[in-house]
Amino acid sequence: MTDDAFSLLHPGVQYHLANTLRWDGLRPTQAAAVRPILAGDDALVLAPTAGGKTEAATFPLLSAMAEQDWQGTSVLYVCPLRALLNNLQPRLHSYAQWLGRTAAVWHGDVGQPARQRILQERPDILLTTPESLEAMLVSTKVDPRALFSGLHTVVVDEVHAFAGDDRGWHLLAVLERLARVAGRPLQRIGLSATVGNPDELLTWLQGSATDRPRRVVDPAVPTTAAPPDITVDYVGSVDNAATVIASLHGGEKRLVFVDSRRRAEELGAALRERGITTFLSHSSLSAAERRRSEAAFAEARDTVIVATSTLELGIDVGDLDRVIQIGSPRTVASFLQRLGRTGRRSGTTRNCLFLCLDDEQELLALGMLHCWSRGWVEPVTPPPSPRHIAAQQLMALCLQEHRIGVASWRDWWGALPVFDDAATEIMEFLCAEGYFERDGEFLHIGPEAERRFGRRYFSDLTAVFSAPPEFTVLAGRNEVGTIGTDLLVEEVEGPRVLLLAGRSWMVTHVDWQRRRCFVEPVDSGGRAKWSGLGSGVSYAIAQGMRAVLLDDTPSHVTLTRRAQSTLTRLRESYTDAVDSSASVVTLPAEGSGRWWTWAGTAANRTLLASFPALVDPRQRVDEKSLRLLPGVTPQDVSATFADIVWRQPEVSVNAVAGLKFSAALPAGLAAATLAERLGDEDGAVRAVQGKRSVRRT
Repeated sequence: MTDDAFSLLHPGVQYHLANTLRWDGLRPTQAAAVRPILAGDDALVLAPTAGGKTEAATFPLLSAMAEQDWQGTSVLYVCPLRALLNNLQPRLHSYAQWLGRTAAVWHGDVGQPARQRILQERPDILLTTPESLEAMLVSTKVDPRALFSGLHTVVVDEVHAFAGDDRGWHLLAVLERLARVAGRPLQRIGLSATVGNPDELLTWLQGSATDRPRRVVDPAVPTTAAPPDITVDYVGSVDNAATVIASLHGGEKRLVFVDSRRRAEELGAALRERGITTFLSHSSLSAAERRRSEAAFAEARDTVIVATSTLELGIDVGDLDRVIQIGSPRTVASFLQRLGRTGRRSGTTRNCLFLCLDDEQELLALGMLHCWSRGWVEPVTPPPSPRHIAAQQLMALCLQEHRIGVASWRDWWGALPVFDDAATEIMEFLCAEGYFERDGEFLHIGPEAERRFGRRYFSDLTAVFSAPPEFTVLAGRNEVGTIGTDLLVEEVEGPRVLLLAGRSWMVTHVDWQRRRCFVEPVDSGGRAKWSGLGSGVSYAIAQGMRAVLLDDTPSHVTLTRRAQSTLTRLRESYTDAVDSSASVVTLPAEGSGRWWTWAGTAANRTLLASFPALVDPRQRVDEKSLRLLPGVTPQDVSATFADIVWRQPEVSVNAVAGLKFSAALPAGLAAATLAERLGDEDGAVRAVQGKRSVRRT
């Protein structure tokens, strides 16, 4: 180990790398990260799953901790999932102990005794979530100025997972407050798999401090690895998928991804019926149930674990042999995360087998793989106009400081984009509606804030995502998981039987007031059901689907005979919907025509709002096409496209209610915020540019 980066590390770190880990060198990404992190620069470290990103940040930070004599909690390590924190803490603690330091975890599953130990004996590295960090800042049991007095650096793991939704804006706003509490600017280090816009992502992570030095760490890494083994198959049903999984790759560890909790339960039960040792992991299973599944799977060999996106991120479930995808993820980035779970051992190859349950799933899979095969990855784009987060932050800051200044509250966040031109209007609304009460030059929490968010000391304010009410399922004293109300209120003949954790349970009693459902195990017959909406398909993926229908099959992808037969059928059925040089408008002799935009779900919402004289407003929007009003003529199409006024999608009252903290915004501002997020004007513009082929059918 003679490289320059290694020599910059603290001697204690060098010793343990050579003698404890027995490494013969740093990986290229780890070596490239040492100098900028030691210099205190903000950084974005990019590497595939299992590429050593955690160590790339940790080793230079431990070196800085020792050489600069950081005391107390000096490093925050933020993750999107509790399970990921639990997985990382032992490893980070073992590294920290090389230098006589410690690492501890704090999240919602950590009990009060452990929290008290953290407050009394502050760990050098504290692993947590944004929600727990917010809870620490507003808690009456935590003195954040004492706990974070020594804070220097924040590491944000899986930063792309934060940046793509409101949890990212919430995290940035909390970090701005935390820097004020600590009394110094905080070095920010993001860890991520490959993203399409790393420079923009790092600038976003810096928050209001965009003048700080920064570095994207993404060295070119030569590879001799074989190309991944990607196969697409068509199976037609969950039962057929279970049969295929049961018959393939005996003796190997297989991770199967599905698109919903219900699908995970159904497939898990079907695999167990076929004698396959099967475990499940999804968000409605209890933490104990998930840990049992993940631990048992990590130790086994001939086994399957069925998971939603909960196992997409870097939770360690041991060495995997195979990744199997039921249907398709909707983004290339998600596919890369899942693909990266395989091929980690020497002599193995990254692989993914797609098992498609219907024609449209296969089209989506091939469209996504079309983009992947050309090296394209989605840019990470934070959702626009997080005004509801601004309202939440104002109330959270008031809880943290017990009051906020009428003229000085903006100072806490600087130029952070969470607070846009509407910030003053939001503050005036909060005061007028009683969320704040004024006392001279200061504001205090008012009765309306207490009424709406004051339960369990304002715990509703610590999380920016909403979850529908669910019932805890208990088998004796053991918590199995949670279910929605649907399965408990719908009419059934005979006993009510649930499917949860891959097993069937008969409901024996429901405590409606305490939201508890008591069950006993039964052999079979259970049903699973959760409410929720799937995410849409982007412009790029929709264009990939169109390209596949135009005979551009993705390269480096194997199609089974069944999948090839399905693709042939798809191309025949979509003959009138695609044209290599134009978008297609089909106009039948009678009834409604269709505009085949292939523009993606969000862009089609914008087109629906912007073409009221052409497009039927009463339809469910997808990524492929829009139904036209009855009687539309070619002349109507030409006239409408000649005079376009872009409009935002319509927003229902129920949709606004689903935006957490929308009640703390003026009604019009809440609707405008959601409308900006539902549409895609750039994709809509591209959809109307160029030629159009109007076809009579």
